[in-house]
Amino acid sequence: MTTDQATLLILLVILLALLIWGKIRYDIVSLGALFTASVLGLVPQEAIFTGFGNPATITVVLVLIVSYGLTRSGGVEYVNRLVAPFSNHPFLHISVLTFVAAILSMFMNNVGALALLMPVAIQSATKAGRSPATVLMPLSFGSILGGLVTLIGTPPNILIASYRQEVTGESFSMFDFAPVGGGIALCGILFMLLIGWRLVKVRKQSTGLDLFDIDHYLFETKVPETSPVNGMLTGKFREILRDKKMDLVARISGDEEFAPPDGRYKIMKGDYLMIQGPHDDVHELAAEQELTMHTAMNQQQAFSHSEDTTVMEVVVTGNSPLVGRTPADVRFNSRYQITLLAVSRSGTPHQSRLRHFELQVGDVLLLHGEKVNIESAIGRLKCYPLAERAFDTKNNAKAKPALLTFVLAIAATALGLIPIQLALGIATVVMAVTRIVPIREFYDGVEWPVVVLLGAMIPLGAALQDTGTTDLLVDGILAVVGDLSPIIILAVILIVTMTVSDVLNNAATAILMAPISYNIATTLGLNPDAFLMAVAVGASCAFLTPIGHQNNALIMGPGGYRFGDYWRMGLPLEIVIVTVAIPLLLFFWPL
Repeated sequence: MTTDQATLLILLVILLALLIWGKIRYDIVSLGALFTASVLGLVPQEAIFTGFGNPATITVVLVLIVSYGLTRSGGVEYVNRLVAPFSNHPFLHISVLTFVAAILSMFMNNVGALALLMPVAIQSATKAGRSPATVLMPLSFGSILGGLVTLIGTPPNILIASYRQEVTGESFSMFDFAPVGGGIALCGILFMLLIGWRLVKVRKQSTGLDLFDIDHYLFETKVPETSPVNGMLTGKFREILRDKKMDLVARISGDEEFAPPDGRYKIMKGDYLMIQGPHDDVHELAAEQELTMHTAMNQQQAFSHSEDTTVMEVVVTGNSPLVGRTPADVRFNSRYQITLLAVSRSGTPHQSRLRHFELQVGDVLLLHGEKVNIESAIGRLKCYPLAERAFDTKNNAKAKPALLTFVLAIAATALGLIPIQLALGIATVVMAVTRIVPIREFYDGVEWPVVVLLGAMIPLGAALQDTGTTDLLVDGILAVVGDLSPIIILAVILIVTMTVSDVLNNAATAILMAPISYNIATTLGLNPDAFLMAVAVGASCAFLTPIGHQNNALIMGPGGYRFGDYWRMGLPLEIVIVTVAIPLLLFFWPL
């Protein structure tokens, strides 16, 4: 083992440990590893940013832009009408949602497909009197499985095709993944529909305002003439509340509701003040300031029926600037003119003393304010609303051009007329020129942390190859399993990749495992395509934890799931996938 190899292995171990730890976002970790490798001479300085121009990275960016264009235009909004007639029958309801999610994920980003269907799933399940938990996990898993079928369905497929292009000069085509991926997706979905959804842990969970128990922490008070608050500036009163770990949600004066209230205006007698805080603290404050307490039911009715303001539940995405920050850092009131009323994590509401509550992916936030302010904030905060309208689709005339543009791009690639990057690039330009995607929103659908991760990890993967570290790892692996049957070795590659992907980003898993699997195959004189396909399948199939795939993290809050709930359906599903994948790989990509 050379010094460069030892150094790179140590750096790789630290990188993997930090990615699994998860306290520092994965794009920052990967950039740090890249720059460290360059300083140590493991990555040439002229090659530091080659990953950002890699065809795989460019393809991922283009897929995200086109996916956003399809959803932004309303091109896939018809799914609402497909699902509604089946919501009263659990099996049919889950079947339709899961198959639609899988089909959408074949041709668009599966996170976008989930974001589109999640509000539909939640509301249709609630109306039918069932917990959203029964629907959301099959929906998430189905959208992941659908991505196995096509080249653009998931980042690992794109990365595997790009790697094959680098080492052989030939890339997998759009539907080369379909024979194996399609069979796995079909069998996996059938398992979930027949058995899997019954294994999902369902906890008693309320929905809407009842989920957050607002009657326990939101109180309506009235200002009498004798109150010290009468004539006080709203800003001054809010300072009093904040000193007592409470907040002023809204001020109602006559028929007007001000939410959040402007601190420059005076509170007058007869005004109603909506105060957020623990029951005992609010009652103590009311007695101290001579405020009249009103019932929490009045407050809930005011939230539900106010014409000027509204409440909305949104889920925090992995791309949101809220992740890892507290409400005190975000400043919902001053920066977005809305109020954060409560947070629900894994079905457990958190209402009071939220200022220093660190937000995470999958948290459900209850926001209150004027409708236009909330809608603006959702876009800026990159959250997904848990309502049936996740995107502005008023101009449905753009739906058909968006679909036509996308279908033509896919057809041109499938027929081998032009490369996938060029086809998708033309599609993005057409969507921009025709204003299917407004210019100011052109990059809104891009998950930049994922792009940075790819750009940083690809040069590191090349360094593993250039320094001979990949060969060193392959020799070590073959020393253990080299005497086993090639079929067993193929299964080991699939299982190891799947296991790593359960705790590591799927793109990073594919980048690390692709050269190892390829070299193992060539060393043994086997077909490397079978091993690359195994890596593509394993890297995408992360079903044991909420951290393996962003879709799993997104459903955690709305479904009321806990970390340990995923394996209940995810483990048997992964067993099914391995059982189905090996025969399919051997048949379509013989060793």
